[in-house]
Amino acid sequence: MAAAESSRLRAVRPQRAARVPRAERSERRRHYWAVLLLSLCLVGVVLLHVWLRLQVVRLGYALSTTSKLQSQLEQERRELTVELATLTSPDRLEAMARKRLGLVTPEKGQVIVLP
Repeated sequence: MAAAESSRLRAVRPQRAARVPRAERSERRRHYWAVLLLSLCLVGVVLLHVWLRLQVVRLGYALSTTSKLQSQLEQERRELTVELATLTSPDRLEAMARKRLGLVTPEKGQVIVLP
């Protein structure tokens, strides 16, 4: 009876696969590492590409903001140049001197020229 059970157990037990030769295992391992290394390189390149695109977008926004600021500052400079020219014009200064300070053109004898 023991012999019948042992033969039945042998029949149920799965057959072991034939051992893969060492050279073939080594070749599979090398192939596995090559695929893994290539995959990591590909992921690295994709991440680098995404990072560079993000930098381009970020710098584009910064450039746009800086250009707007430059335009505003140029406009303000033009306005201030016109205002300076207006405020320092001789005709305006003479009119202000006559109106506010009551100054008049000097008569003969009032001006003394120093040597």
